[in-house]
Amino acid sequence: MKNHTTHLTASSLLLIGFTLFSMFFGAGNLIFPPFLGMQAGSALVPALGGFLLSAVCFPILGVAAVAKSDGLPNLAGRVHPVFAFLFTLLIYLCIGPCLAIPRTASTSFEMAVAPFAGEGAMNNSVVQALYSAAFFVLASRLALKPDKLKDRIGKIMTPILLILIAVIFAGCIVSLTPAFPEPAVKYASSPALSGFIDGYQTMDTMAALNFGIIIAININTLGISKKQDVARETIKAGIIAGIMLILVYSGTAYVGALTGSMFSQAENGAQTLTLVVRYLFGNTGAVILALIFFIACLNVCVGLLCCCSEYFSITFPALSYGKWLALFAAVSFIIANAGLNTILAFSVPVLSLIYPVALALILLSFLPGKAGHSVILYRIVISITALYSILSTAGLI
Repeated sequence: MKNHTTHLTASSLLLIGFTLFSMFFGAGNLIFPPFLGMQAGSALVPALGGFLLSAVCFPILGVAAVAKSDGLPNLAGRVHPVFAFLFTLLIYLCIGPCLAIPRTASTSFEMAVAPFAGEGAMNNSVVQALYSAAFFVLASRLALKPDKLKDRIGKIMTPILLILIAVIFAGCIVSLTPAFPEPAVKYASSPALSGFIDGYQTMDTMAALNFGIIIAININTLGISKKQDVARETIKAGIIAGIMLILVYSGTAYVGALTGSMFSQAENGAQTLTLVVRYLFGNTGAVILALIFFIACLNVCVGLLCCCSEYFSITFPALSYGKWLALFAAVSFIIANAGLNTILAFSVPVLSLIYPVALALILLSFLPGKAGHSVILYRIVISITALYSILSTAGLI
């Protein structure tokens, strides 16, 4: 018989925090900070501050908001039950099989396989299809038992990922002399705002609304059963994940700023990291970077497959968790190889529409007293936010 407790041990809490960090930290999280550092240069501190606000603070607040509300459907339900159903469904589809999951395969292929398979690999549909199939089979196998995520990702994959990132950071510190370039135009005039907007691109606030369901399952397996205890421990794990994100983002942004004058030809964060690791470690650097991208993308893919499959198996129980998992893996495989550009063109404006609404929901949940549960207030704020998002995305304001 399992022992029940109200608090996680320090080691268990750290393990859950590691797991949550890995579910957040994908390819985009790896790419944006070094490019920000390279462009911000001497304005790194305010630019990074803005980035951390939108890329760390809001996602962790999202984890806390969902935990306090016992799930996204309950939080969104303060507006209206129909809104809660549609909004939750839309978020899971956008962050799941319609965008984020397919991108984990295509991005990891571009960064971890194509450089070693030759210049024609990116245009070789057979090679990419074989890789994507193997990638999703492995991810699906790891996602079959969502209650084991803390053991498979938190204990094994996350430490390896952190060690590899630390190797790059240490190499820069030891080998390079600090010399930050002048900031690019947008960072010279408003570094904090530009950093904030760059952090918005990670879309982790959207993902944060999804992850609570899987984190709660893993906390349950450690003997925590009461909802209020699960919520409290989830928030604690969120804080640990947030601290880890801050450390990694700060380190990789510093790497970008440190090498900005050396590799100004880089057009994005992936190129920045590629140039840095090849300069520091030669061909070994390419292997290090490939492993970092593969592990980061695989972790996020597994986490998203778990979250989406768990939600859909509860909401639409005609299919079991395993069948939803297989379906999402198959759909993601097709999109990753056949229609990703089209889906991206459709998904970006959709995400632009729902992201502000997600932020508004999170902030409303922290209002004190009755205001934090006022149906009228929720409906007014969400309606105004949604209207603004529609007009802004349409280019009318």
